[in-house]
Amino acid sequence: MNTPNHYILTWQCPDNTGVLAKVSQSLFEHGAFITETSQYSDPYTETFFSRIAFDDRNLTVSAGEFIEALDDLAKPLTMSYKLRNKADIPKVIIAVSKDDHCLVSLLTKWKSGVLPINIVAVVSNHQTCQSLANWHGVPFHHLPITADTKAQQETQILTLMKETKADLLVLARYMQILSDDLCQQLAGRAINIHHSFLPSFKGARPYHQAHERGVKVIGATAHYVTANLDEGPIIAQEVKPINHTFTIEQMVHMGHDLEATALSHAVRIHAEQRVCLNGDKTVILT
Repeated sequence: MNTPNHYILTWQCPDNTGVLAKVSQSLFEHGAFITETSQYSDPYTETFFSRIAFDDRNLTVSAGEFIEALDDLAKPLTMSYKLRNKADIPKVIIAVSKDDHCLVSLLTKWKSGVLPINIVAVVSNHQTCQSLANWHGVPFHHLPITADTKAQQETQILTLMKETKADLLVLARYMQILSDDLCQQLAGRAINIHHSFLPSFKGARPYHQAHERGVKVIGATAHYVTANLDEGPIIAQEVKPINHTFTIEQMVHMGHDLEATALSHAVRIHAEQRVCLNGDKTVILT
């Protein structure tokens, strides 16, 4: 008995009566066996978002014919979509500086099979994390950067992404601001972790800022990278309550756990095609 192939279809279009029915009917007519669905209609942007998982156990057409049918369906609905075989997991490059707690979490969860990704490289402007990458058998690329070599270094990152066919760049406490040009080239394909509950306390030393304001919760935010610093569409956030007795050092230590958790969660749901961009926000299809 052949094992079926599993697919994920994520799509969005202007909201209208019957759009979900039309897509579901097309899948039914071509023998797609639906195993999971989720959808959301945004009343403000009047956009419909959906994620459908299915397998090909009863598929009556070839993969090419199935895509042609989707294309024919998409045109009148003004629908954009992404379809992939679930087995074709995204290839990921992780960028890191000196702090390794987020990198440790990503590597550990990847090795244990929790993250449906393939980490193909670790890049860093320091050599601090080289032994960690080597221990996990991941190629490490030391790409030092100065104000004069920033453009050259970012070109090296882009070249590496092309050579490895990487789908996603994850900034795991990579303490460099990407240029506007690189942000535009990686739109929707770069995730950053900010050690603060955005939009509060953007930029540098957010725990110090939070401590000075006497906050009662601290958090971490994983978001897509844009040219506007720390203002990209938010994917995942983690928070924990604190009080006036917490020192800055205690906040930092607690924050490390929140950062690692938020970033790993964001990478996982991105890899599972559960995140849809909706202007400056995201829709998470769980």
